[in-house]
Amino acid sequence: MAGRRTRRIDRPRRPRGRAALNAIIIGLEPHRFTDLYHAFLETSWLAALAFLGVAFVVANVAFALLYVLCGDCIAGARPGNLLDAFFFSVETIATIGYGQMVPRTTLANALVTVEAFSGLLGLALVTGLVFSKFARPTARVMFSKVAVIARRNGQPCLMFRMANERATRIAEAQVRVALVRNEVTQEGERMRRPYDLLLERDRSPIFALSWTVIHPITEQSLLYGATPESLAAQGAELSVSMTGLDLTFAQTIHARHSYASADIIPDARFVDVFTPLADGTPQIDYRHFHEWVPIDTVREKG
Repeated sequence: MAGRRTRRIDRPRRPRGRAALNAIIIGLEPHRFTDLYHAFLETSWLAALAFLGVAFVVANVAFALLYVLCGDCIAGARPGNLLDAFFFSVETIATIGYGQMVPRTTLANALVTVEAFSGLLGLALVTGLVFSKFARPTARVMFSKVAVIARRNGQPCLMFRMANERATRIAEAQVRVALVRNEVTQEGERMRRPYDLLLERDRSPIFALSWTVIHPITEQSLLYGATPESLAAQGAELSVSMTGLDLTFAQTIHARHSYASADIIPDARFVDVFTPLADGTPQIDYRHFHEWVPIDTVREKG
């Protein structure tokens, strides 16, 4: 494969809400500079602020070097001193202007003009980026770490739990579950194909607290007769996507998660998180949200 660029994408420790991606990509050039805006919105706040801070320091160092090359062009600053030139650049680009250091030559004034104009553009750009990232509606939906297979009303079912971590409610919430697995066509073509799974309830008018998503494993289900070994051999995973309307922002929000074959636990039930109080008020203990027990254990306790 000479002449082709190969890069590996390997993220076994996937962030919450995102599907795992583990593949070797050949012949696709990464757009490192054309997708900066998208990358800025996708990155964490800590990384975004660190990037802006580094960019601010680098810009001021660059202008400071230009001021030093101008010679003794800043009144009140030590000639050739990079630190004084750096702080003068900070005052200029931030339009502070304390008055202790001022440009004294035409060349210095020209650099100040360029830097001031760059500062205005940079301020507008950073303001737009930060506002877009801050105002971007995001869902805070917690998914159970595993999915379980147990009988419900006598029918084997695949189940996992979702919880709304925000105090606000999500209106017109819809969930979609797809079984993604590796297949080989009759012509020998390898492909990864998704199949939608039929859910007992795929939408909720108001998603406020907790939601157990249930897929009945009937004879028509792709999971009928499947075992952990067969799912692992097919490279199967469950891809979950949830959409809804955030009533605070009045905008559509999305949440995603995936379950690998190893995350599907057969013959198990989730630990109950609902406990009614004496007055009938339901109490939810999210400390046990991800916990599950084998069916045999449940029967012994019963």
